[in-house]
Amino acid sequence: MSPPQLTDTVVMTPPDQFGFNPQTASSNNFQHKPDLSAHDVRERAMGEFEKMIALLRSKGVSELILPGRKDEVTPDAVYPNNWFSHHAGGILIVYPMLAPNRRLERQAQELKKLLTDNNIPVSKVFDITSHEEGGGVLEGTGSMVLDREHKVAFAMASPRTNKREFDEWCTMMGFEGVFFHAIDSSKFPVYHTNVAMSMGKEFAVVCLESIPDERERADVEQQIRLLGKEIVNISVAQIHQFCGNILQLISKKGEPMIVMSKTAYGAFTSINLKRLSQFGELVVADIPTIERVGGGGVRCMMAEVFK
Repeated sequence: MSPPQLTDTVVMTPPDQFGFNPQTASSNNFQHKPDLSAHDVRERAMGEFEKMIALLRSKGVSELILPGRKDEVTPDAVYPNNWFSHHAGGILIVYPMLAPNRRLERQAQELKKLLTDNNIPVSKVFDITSHEEGGGVLEGTGSMVLDREHKVAFAMASPRTNKREFDEWCTMMGFEGVFFHAIDSSKFPVYHTNVAMSMGKEFAVVCLESIPDERERADVEQQIRLLGKEIVNISVAQIHQFCGNILQLISKKGEPMIVMSKTAYGAFTSINLKRLSQFGELVVADIPTIERVGGGGVRCMMAEVFK
């Protein structure tokens, strides 16, 4: 039996220490310094987070809340999908990361307890964080967009996504890897693959025009088509509005949905939205502070786990 692509359960971490992170800004063109005080930024982020939690619960999605660390300052802890991924069969992977203060977000033991307390299996843990010492960086399902059913992983080259690390991950997990290069509107490497690409069960959102090499672009498009996915192609301008940073989930009743931000919803064309709505209800969360200051969207806030 193929592993499931979709889940009804995600791990989320409150942004109680949220703020602009100077350690990540050099590799993330989507971050912006706020005009507000640090206190007001955190208050707004917490309000956005709590409303998103309530929205997901109303749609039948289970959220397991993993509190951030109190002994360290972790401004990006609201994005837990970068430091771990969970896979069918109970495999948990803990990842090497680029910024020193993002490495502090990792709480493997606390996460394992949260999962097992909620009947989410953890049968094997692969901790590959030691690879940081040799320059290896791979930031979870930020760096990789996965077709879990067919075991194909897509990854864009960036300071946060090392090809050697990606190749080793694919070998370890038995995935076919598709590695390529993509640039944003400033001709700068897109910092995470999940900003410009999202993999649903029957569709893929992807920004093909962000891939400058014609051969790589054709390969990515062919690989997606071989997986039987309908391609929803977005523009570079749309990735800056987080149209690629969306996630398909299912409710406890098995009803599919596509979670996106209000920013993304407003930037999708009517044709994009019509096509996406074929694959599930469009669930729209309003998180402007988290997006603008943190440089990541709704997908980054949700780490899928599988029963």
